[in-house]
Amino acid sequence: MVFATLCNAYTQIFPPSPVLTEQNVPSQAGRVFIVTGGNGGVGLALCRILYGTGATIYMASRSKERAEEAIRSIASSSPTPANPGRLLFLQLDLNDLESVKAAAAHFATQETKLDILWNNAGMGANRVAPGTQTAQGFEAMVGMHCIATLLFTDLLRPQLRSAAASQPTGAVRVVWTSSYLAEGGSPTNGIDFATLGKGSQDRVVNYAVSKAGTWMLGREMARRYAADGIVSVVQNPGNLKAGSYEGTPALTMCFVRPLLHETRFGAYTELYCGLSPDITAETSGAYVIPWGRIRPDKDCPRTDIIKAMMPVEDGGLGYASKLWDWCEEQWKPFI
Repeated sequence: MVFATLCNAYTQIFPPSPVLTEQNVPSQAGRVFIVTGGNGGVGLALCRILYGTGATIYMASRSKERAEEAIRSIASSSPTPANPGRLLFLQLDLNDLESVKAAAAHFATQETKLDILWNNAGMGANRVAPGTQTAQGFEAMVGMHCIATLLFTDLLRPQLRSAAASQPTGAVRVVWTSSYLAEGGSPTNGIDFATLGKGSQDRVVNYAVSKAGTWMLGREMARRYAADGIVSVVQNPGNLKAGSYEGTPALTMCFVRPLLHETRFGAYTELYCGLSPDITAETSGAYVIPWGRIRPDKDCPRTDIIKAMMPVEDGGLGYASKLWDWCEEQWKPFI
């Protein structure tokens, strides 16, 4: 078990070269994408790549000023892509379900289809103190990464279904962002429903639980949305020089910093999830590790999480379905 855990950590911290980058990504002209948290970090790096594919990309962000600045930066970059796309701002704050509803409603007035939703936005473990709550009173990590992200995805289902009806099987996808800490920092079975609503006094555990929850929701979506032709895939973008380490003590960063990779590599992981032909209807629900590799469940040392998220009828604990229903119950009073 210890050896398997070390091997699993090593291959995610020191991955092989990416197979899909800005150098070989195919044209996406005519397609419509949303990248949440697209104005910074991995999301910004992904938007830069997608801009050169000819697609229409909605950069979903809390700050209009920062998003528009990011859009100007991408559009003015040199050299100009041979097939530039369109970058548009979409107001979205996962800290507030009212903003989530408004974002989905505004998108529906602009587009009839959505080909790929990258659920990239989130907050790092060290940026949110224990006890912090969202606008509706949820524990901040689970509130943003699970409840609000699932609501946003669910509200966009009509546009996803519309795209799936006219696209090849497996082309319409939702990409969920987990983390290595889902495996390395979460409790037994990934989540504890007894403390899920309020969280713990350990900010890293709260983050890890929310990312284990994201993994479960992505897996459950693959099961629930299969009939709609929508593929769901979960990914760990990698160990990156991004905002997730903001607030980490300086001494800790002395050990962590040499293990970090440039942000664009995280974008390669997300690019693979969204556009690689390796992701199909048959592999929906897959877990992707850096910089774009499908990891079979048998290779995951956290067998407790794998079993927990499996349906009860398949010998699991049914946690993925239970978490999905729990999230719906949390947002029901506000929707």
